[in-house]
Amino acid sequence: MAIKRSTQAASIKQILKRCSSLGKKKNGNGCYYNQEDDSLPHDVPKGHFPVYVGLNRSRYIVPISWLEHSEFQTLLRLAEEEFGFEHNMGLIIPCDEVFFRSLISMFR
Repeated sequence: MAIKRSTQAASIKQILKRCSSLGKKKNGNGCYYNQEDDSLPHDVPKGHFPVYVGLNRSRYIVPISWLEHSEFQTLLRLAEEEFGFEHNMGLIIPCDEVFFRSLISMFR
């Protein structure tokens, strides 16, 4: 069980490293940019990361604090099983968008 948690924690750290806005600054237009790596999203505030949900891959910017919720962790495990984390497409959550919105409404 400890190995699985360690692997999950490492996977989450990889996601956050790739998708978070650490090291980003706001330019004069209010958009975020990364001084070191232009491959990261420019519009994601610090402490958040983007996920893509549903058949249309609707984009949601979610706070890192949601990683503490067991329901969100379950979605991450499903994402890892279905898509893996070794791709450059962003984090895709394999669930219906209506379900996702219902779930995140409980986190707020």
